[in-house]
Amino acid sequence: MVTTRDVVRFWIPLSFTWMMMSVEGPILTSFIARLPFDKVNLAAYGVAVALAMFIESPVIHLLSTSVALARDRASMIALRSFTYRINALVTLGMAIVSIPWVYDRVAYDMIHLPTDVATIMYTGFVCMIPWPAAIGYRRFYQGLLIRNGKTRLVAYGTVVRLLAMLSSALALMIGSDLPGVVVGTLSLTIGVMCEAIATRYMVKDVMHMYESAVETGGVGLTTTEIVRFWLPLAATSAIGFAVMPMLAFFMSRAPDALASLAVLPVVDSFVFFFRSFGFSYQEVGIAMIGDRQQNYRAVRAVGIRIIIGTTLILACIAFTPLLGMIYQSVFGLRQELASFALVPTMILVVLPSIAVAYSLYRSVLITARQNVKVTISTALEVGGIALTMIILVTFTQLNGALSAAFAMAFGRITSTIYLKWSAGAILTSR
Repeated sequence: MVTTRDVVRFWIPLSFTWMMMSVEGPILTSFIARLPFDKVNLAAYGVAVALAMFIESPVIHLLSTSVALARDRASMIALRSFTYRINALVTLGMAIVSIPWVYDRVAYDMIHLPTDVATIMYTGFVCMIPWPAAIGYRRFYQGLLIRNGKTRLVAYGTVVRLLAMLSSALALMIGSDLPGVVVGTLSLTIGVMCEAIATRYMVKDVMHMYESAVETGGVGLTTTEIVRFWLPLAATSAIGFAVMPMLAFFMSRAPDALASLAVLPVVDSFVFFFRSFGFSYQEVGIAMIGDRQQNYRAVRAVGIRIIIGTTLILACIAFTPLLGMIYQSVFGLRQELASFALVPTMILVVLPSIAVAYSLYRSVLITARQNVKVTISTALEVGGIALTMIILVTFTQLNGALSAAFAMAFGRITSTIYLKWSAGAILTSR
């Protein structure tokens, strides 16, 4: 049986990885906020990353797929081939959206961005064309590391990513006159590509183990089996990553549109730091809960402690003058924008606790091969966000950032309630 000590030991490197990933946003937005035309560039950066993440969504759960299915040499080879095909698909998607005519349809007709934001965003989006494939490549190999207990190496790769991103941003900020959105997106892309290279190097021993394993005579995984496991999770990511472009669409029609578009990426990246400890928990659950959920109690016990710690710390910051100081000194926001971001952050204090519960219940469903219910939960989340935004933008005068905060909180609470109900049916039947 797995103990809470085992869970903590397995989780800490993964939480460190997600924590480092979570500081990317604050670092890059702080650079952008200190460059000319900060408000427009912050808005363009936030939408460019959101759009790229939506296109990238099919590769996100290659990590969970690799952790769950890479049992032997034959299955690893099948998963690697599948990963390369998905990477080619998302790169093609980025290239198509980068065609000026297509980009105009997306930026102006679909998202309805202000002209100055859409214009400056284009070059930044083009800089991100290699970004999704690099993420897919390293997530497949990270899955092999996690499955084989080498979570510490995943954290080392993230250190490489963060250092490469930071040095790129500094060099571009000091040595060029590129707009802030390009500094941000290009640094993000360079960081992920360096992490992919580092991860491939660090996984060489694990790859040797797979490649030298004696064949058992099985047929390995078929593409159909991989797709059956991966597709509901990919749909989950696609639906989930539609949230930020959708929020941009609604915020552009609400009062204080430009300020809302500028501060939401900052608020989201700040809260994401505390949510990251919960997001890292899904792979812990998949790897440790067990096929019959026999280790659920130990995994749940650690999760409760994470909920208490992250929520208390965020609340102590969000409801005190510390929050304004952080937004002005760390993120570099002008006082006007920092003040604008305070109340949305207070509303989103609930999200770190939701992130842990969300990951825990999802891992129960994934280990039970009920991935479709994970997709349903995300559809409920996005539907709840969309419905809340429609009501608030249509019938109130709340600014866009405040409306988005209420919508995000409501949608994610709704999704987590459904996940708890679905996972409960599995846990009571074990």
